[in-house]
Amino acid sequence: MDFLKFGAIDIGSNALRLLLCNVYEDGAEPLFKKAELFRFPLRLGEDSFLNGKISDATVDKLVHVMKAYKHLLEAYGVIDYRICATAAMREASNSKFVIDTVFKHSGLKIEVIDGRTEAELIYANHIEKLLDPGQSYLYIDVGGGSTELTLFSKGKTLFSNSFNIGTIRMLHGRVDQDIWNSFKESVYHIRSLVSSDELIAIGSGGNINKIFKLAGRKEDQYISFKKIQALYDEVSILTYEDRISKLKLNPDRADVIVPAFKIFLSIMKWSNTDKLIVPQVGLSDGIVHSLYEQFCLTDKR
Repeated sequence: MDFLKFGAIDIGSNALRLLLCNVYEDGAEPLFKKAELFRFPLRLGEDSFLNGKISDATVDKLVHVMKAYKHLLEAYGVIDYRICATAAMREASNSKFVIDTVFKHSGLKIEVIDGRTEAELIYANHIEKLLDPGQSYLYIDVGGGSTELTLFSKGKTLFSNSFNIGTIRMLHGRVDQDIWNSFKESVYHIRSLVSSDELIAIGSGGNINKIFKLAGRKEDQYISFKKIQALYDEVSILTYEDRISKLKLNPDRADVIVPAFKIFLSIMKWSNTDKLIVPQVGLSDGIVHSLYEQFCLTDKR
């Protein structure tokens, strides 16, 4: 069976992800199937949000990771790829130096995308096609530096935006009350757009994937607000060390999962949403979908 190979690199505030994806075109609709997903915990956000720039030591690590990802892209034989950097790189004062250094040593060109583009790419995976077309959904992607919200209802996108609310920012007290209040008002506004409808949340990002697993849910099931709250009560009282030893969380997940809980619970509370589904898709998936759509426009097969 013939298939197309694409690659996507998501340079986030908490980690770098490389997705290698196969696209099968034999059916009525293309089938996107993840081949491999590589994740490296490199907290660009701690440098960027706390110090305003990315340190030389972190740049050196970034170069090594990107060189490795370049080899994987070449070995897998992708026909196209795209590299997107988000909040941490957007706010770093030396982002141009970082991008130039990575390109010099790896040949990979990093594209720094704004928050709105990030929200559009996350939505580009078109998860709504797999859901009830008559239902209203709030897509919530929580990262280390930002949260993207997209509301779609009855097949139409009614709202899509990015907010500087993220797990690393919250972990280090970099979200002041004014920003939080503004975020809250935006969620209230989103809810008012479909006030008479039941609203179901769709969660994406590494933290909600882990929360979903902690809840013992399967991919075709949902998790309730009450269950998320109960898990938060259990996890938040554990020490950092206990979250690693008892819950088997990675060290770079064990601290940020608590602010992630807070963000998801707050959004669900403000939007009066009780159900959340977790299809385990995110920015890298959206990048692949956009690459495929662009390929179809220019395909000369």
